[in-house]
Amino acid sequence: MTRPTLVVMAAGMGSRYGGLKQIDPVGPGGESIMEYSIYDALEVGFAKVVFVIKKDMEESFRTRIGKKIEKVTGATYVFQDINDLPAGLKAPAGREKPWGTAHAVFCCRNAVNTPFAVINADDFYGRTSFKMLCDYLSGTQNNREIYNFCMIGFRLENTLTEHGHVARGICRINPGNYLGEIVERTKIKRCGGSIRYTEDDNEWIEIPKDSIVSMNMWGFTPGLFNEIEAGFPGFFANNRKNIVSAEYFLPLVIDTLLAEKKAAVKVLISGEQWYGMTYKKDRPLVKQAVDRLVRENTYPENLWEVRK
Repeated sequence: MTRPTLVVMAAGMGSRYGGLKQIDPVGPGGESIMEYSIYDALEVGFAKVVFVIKKDMEESFRTRIGKKIEKVTGATYVFQDINDLPAGLKAPAGREKPWGTAHAVFCCRNAVNTPFAVINADDFYGRTSFKMLCDYLSGTQNNREIYNFCMIGFRLENTLTEHGHVARGICRINPGNYLGEIVERTKIKRCGGSIRYTEDDNEWIEIPKDSIVSMNMWGFTPGLFNEIEAGFPGFFANNRKNIVSAEYFLPLVIDTLLAEKKAAVKVLISGEQWYGMTYKKDRPLVKQAVDRLVRENTYPENLWEVRK
């Protein structure tokens, strides 16, 4: 049985949050959200961690996060560089921010050679979510005809903040719990007793509370790297007018593979409550949630002292 790798996407700065939220402490021992994700992943069987960061944050990231993780497991650092592109493509003048989540994964192509999970650094997913993901990936076999991927799906009502709107990928689930489609809704929020989204800031359309959404918690095999690379020229061509700011998102790659019948994505539905720090005001609520989980003995007061 191959033990999977955990890829943590930590290169985003968090413009709405107003700072480097990936390393903001929320635990009693000064732990960040991503440390709880890594702890959960190691507890259920993941073998090692690959961090996707920006080069200019390497020193602070290694000091605040990396040194602790390196004491308990293998840790690799991959830099998301806007110039790390497939042959024949070049970053345009004026491009400053990374190319998005698909590019973040592409940057890991030389660091990962096993089935792997992908998560955001600033989302709290819960241990059972990692257990489902690890179990699936540990049994994944290469298939020459189709890629066998998976995604952890969360109920929409468990993924909202009280302090503004969020972006979520609303999933259509086919028979057998396989992913049919993801539709990105960039502005979703609670409106009284309902949940609604808008595309024009005027009309707010209700979404069922139990809709299944993607929180960028995926399970892949290394074949995905070639597919991301193959899709990059089309991404450039389709976004030539806004290529300075356009982002290449993982759901776009997955939707393309589904349409071409090159992949099957099993949706593993988690009942966990999501926590995240989209906004500064979210941090006290996340700290309260972590404190409660520590009191319930889900986590020790100091994560890494226990695992030394």
